[in-house]
Amino acid sequence: MKTLDLYIHRTVFHTTLLVLMVLGALFAFMGFVSQIDLIGKNDYDLINALTFVGLTLPRTLYDLFPTATLIGGLLGLGALAGNSELIVMRAAGISIGRITRSVLQSGLVLAVIVVIFGEFLVAPAVQQAELIKSRALHKNISLGKNNGLWVKEGNYYLNVKQVYPDNRMRKIEIYEFDDNKKLISITKAQSGVFKNKKWILNDIKRSSFSAVGVSSVSIKQEVWEHLFNPDLFGVIAVKPGDMSATDLYKYSDYLEKNQLDASHYRLAFWLKVITPLSTLVMLLIALPFVFGTLRSGSSGQRVLIGILIGIGYFIMGRVVNHIGQVYGLHPLLSAVLPMIIVLTYGLFAYSRIR
Repeated sequence: MKTLDLYIHRTVFHTTLLVLMVLGALFAFMGFVSQIDLIGKNDYDLINALTFVGLTLPRTLYDLFPTATLIGGLLGLGALAGNSELIVMRAAGISIGRITRSVLQSGLVLAVIVVIFGEFLVAPAVQQAELIKSRALHKNISLGKNNGLWVKEGNYYLNVKQVYPDNRMRKIEIYEFDDNKKLISITKAQSGVFKNKKWILNDIKRSSFSAVGVSSVSIKQEVWEHLFNPDLFGVIAVKPGDMSATDLYKYSDYLEKNQLDASHYRLAFWLKVITPLSTLVMLLIALPFVFGTLRSGSSGQRVLIGILIGIGYFIMGRVVNHIGQVYGLHPLLSAVLPMIIVLTYGLFAYSRIR
């Protein structure tokens, strides 16, 4: 039976990887096309565009993984059905349940791969891509090695370790120089937010330098009229979907402890949890088609079915997530509801297999 398991695993892995490569190449090309208009603007050249597309490819593959698993499962298992190999397996006394177990074991391995992708590859790659792009397009932005993001605004040099799309920053350092490039002060803040057209910094420690020496002061909160252009948030912020599940969980806790809205980040966290599980669901959905009406159909039919279900699942997920945000549904319910609907259909179809 181990030989059977390995054969089914290899078939599912091979077709899923093939589909993922094809879809990845297609979306990478589309991503490059979207960057063409930016080539030539400031320091953004062809190499920057290709680097950006290459570094954002892991995120694309991560988003495509459930759909690729579905199409790969339909193609791989459909090929086994088309070659009568599944019939031979069943004639040898191997039940549908035993074949299903082998298929779901393959899905479990794919789910682990998805987790590794999302936790250790997607987030740092996307953040690096956005920073490289921002640095090339905005000359007052630079990326210091292991020192976060640097922004120059007048006589101020701002260093930020973390930037979020809700106009919030964490671990901020501001270096102020006079017109002779002499350091006047160093301001360190634990967090900051752009609100009501003003910068609000919290938990501040400032050291001022003068001819008579150095003076230090601690301030709970301070308002700055000008720090840097908040429009830059759109190009340097770490979006919830690009963060790892660990970082999302920690930042959500931080927001909730400070009585701030964390729903977007909680939703993103649960989506990170649900995505690996959806690979198993997609393979389960593929089984009724393989054993059912499409067992003698062409690979083109299976691909079409896979694409339609994949697109439907994607659209339904976005719609439910949006409705959940508008009407205040619990983030876990918003994240898991589309998968439950698809899983219910898959289990119903699977129960009708003969």
